[in-house]
Amino acid sequence: MEFFAYQQSDIPEIQALFHQTFADSEGEAEGKIIGELAAELLTRTPQEDLYCFVAKNENNKELAACIIFSRIQFEQPVTAFILSPVAVLTPYQGQGIGQKLIRFGLDKLRQDGVELAFTYGDPSFYYQVGFEQIPETHIKAPQPLSYPIGWLAQSLTEAAVPHIPGKSSCVPALNNAEYW
Repeated sequence: MEFFAYQQSDIPEIQALFHQTFADSEGEAEGKIIGELAAELLTRTPQEDLYCFVAKNENNKELAACIIFSRIQFEQPVTAFILSPVAVLTPYQGQGIGQKLIRFGLDKLRQDGVELAFTYGDPSFYYQVGFEQIPETHIKAPQPLSYPIGWLAQSLTEAAVPHIPGKSSCVPALNNAEYW
């Protein structure tokens, strides 16, 4: 697998990848929702508020996985991004591609001076790439959480994940209670 920052020309294939991956695991309706979320993030989010990375098969350049980070803001100044959504096409799952792609993305964020990374999902998966569970009393999520143990963060600096009082906000495409 080779890892790259996405190109605008990749957007239709990225949308299809998210649609197919989530349709395979959660059903067609969920696939459609997450495919549309990915497309909206990539077409309506300012570039300075977005990172997107893809994994492509070395042989045929097929898109195998994609991760999207978008800016999350707090009342105090901190440079932070949230990882959501993440998808690895079903035939490529279980090979460590998703974890390698996430590490690749986190390294790029770190190189660009991003201080914190967040995600919302399965702790057992995200622990493997350095995320840790954080209580909402420590750092508030942008929307009420339906799965509070899935609120995760990691520091991309030498410092520990700080307590950040006050509200947080995410980019408009992700600011929908159905994703939380």
